Amino acid sequence: MIECKLDGFAIPIVQGNILMLSFGFLTIQFMLKGLPAKITLISRRCNRRLGTRMWRRGANLEGATANFIETEQLVEFEGFISSFLQIRGSVPILWEQIVDLSYKPRLRIINHEETPKVVERHFLDLTQRYGEVIAVDLTDKHGDEGQLSTAFAAEMEKLPQVRYVSFDFHHFCGNTNFDNLQLLHDQISMAFEKQGYFLVNSNGDILLEQKGVIRVNCIDCLDRTNVTQNYLSTKSLKAQLERMGGLTSSECISMYADIYEKFKMMWVDHGDEISLEYSGTHALKRDLVRFGRQTVSGLIKDGMSALSRYYLNNFQDGIRQDAVDLISGHYSVRRNGPSPFQLNGFESLSYLPVASAVVVGGLTLTTITLNQAGRQAHHFVSSVLWAGLAAGIVAVVKANGRQFCSRPRLCNLL
Repeated sequence: MIECKLDGFAIPIVQGNILMLSFGFLTIQFMLKGLPAKITLISRRCNRRLGTRMWRRGANLEGATANFIETEQLVEFEGFISSFLQIRGSVPILWEQIVDLSYKPRLRIINHEETPKVVERHFLDLTQRYGEVIAVDLTDKHGDEGQLSTAFAAEMEKLPQVRYVSFDFHHFCGNTNFDNLQLLHDQISMAFEKQGYFLVNSNGDILLEQKGVIRVNCIDCLDRTNVTQNYLSTKSLKAQLERMGGLTSSECISMYADIYEKFKMMWVDHGDEISLEYSGTHALKRDLVRFGRQTVSGLIKDGMSALSRYYLNNFQDGIRQDAVDLISGHYSVRRNGPSPFQLNGFESLSYLPVASAVVVGGLTLTTITLNQAGRQAHHFVSSVLWAGLAAGIVAVVKANGRQFCSRPRLCNLL
């Protein structure tokens, strides 16, 4: 549109969400010490590496990371307006996790000569925009995540100007010990307080400026990241309201139960919106934000969301990724070029229902013939043949899992 001088018809848009919690006359009738206050939560997603959960991982060669989101917490009280910024983004090295029908696909770190420069470009960009950066890594220290965490830590050793903090969320917090995030806060508390927040009074005078930012990541930058950012935002909210005169030094927001419950639910909704954009489902670990522990109903909902993620990642996200690449301008349609959707050979995905039906039918016939095997010997042979056919098809599908999954066709992974 710009080339055709039609940029006047282009509408600027932001992918993200805005959530508002009002104590006063807008939506929820609450008063903080007899005075109205308002909290607004704004998230802004970077458009340089947009995409879906499994098809956009890590960084590209320019240093832009997947699921990079800036979250701003605005607090308005007694004429003051305060802002606290946090950011999240995928581990900023080159890596991939291609779906292959397994529940948890293997993670592969891409050994590329540009990796050190990619990490440097990423944090140089953050430093120029936000100032001092503290990188908090919540990934596990074992398995594939452990390898990714080790590789990330090794690259961060080359950047002494950026503070790197490793905190194995699952080890310290699990599903019940949300309060153990205090251990993370203890590690970064001095720098956290030094970075502060932005504050302006009713006359528009800038009283404080935020001097730096905390960058949080886990493997997806969704569930663990949202729990951690909620914890840090609660700490900042106390400081913000103290400075505005809404709280005394001996008070905290949790003492106002109704307000605190609404604040936590706002962060739950915030996590859901971000997760829906990236993974297609609601966030996991929602109860950790709301109650500080997991509940039985929360575990069931997490299980349903995990199954939904499996289905979407394997059979829908390739198409979604193409749609995102097209609408965001990362793919340019060539008028006379060949269609990227032309098939070379057979389309494996279309054969998956047939293979599944044969496997189910084979297992059913195996069961029936086994029940009859005691009366006639040939039924036992039939059972073996049907079981062998089902096992063979399962083995073929498993060995060629990537070919049976929905894959994007418009843009490369990097």
